[in-house]
Amino acid sequence: MEAAIAICSLAVMLVLGLSAITAVVAAMRSVDTAAVVARLVARGDRARATEAARQLGPADADVSITVNGDEVSVTVTARSVPLLPGLRPSGTAYAVLEPGVSG
Repeated sequence: MEAAIAICSLAVMLVLGLSAITAVVAAMRSVDTAAVVARLVARGDRARATEAARQLGPADADVSITVNGDEVSVTVTARSVPLLPGLRPSGTAYAVLEPGVSG
């Protein structure tokens, strides 16, 4: 009986550990994607930035691009992790528009 409880406990801990790793990977991809998209928007290449967000970001991620004056802010939010409800990994990056580029 005790062995069965131990095995079930180990299985639950393994699944939760893998979910946590999945969340960390999604957060890292979100940060990296936000940085790439912010740089592309700052260079004036918004179409390519949108394509990069789709290719580099986590699946079904929400991408928010805000240009305020000469500042670009990009936030990439991944979908929630299946076994960790309510947790939506995200990343934000900032850049300054290049000279001659308008928001």
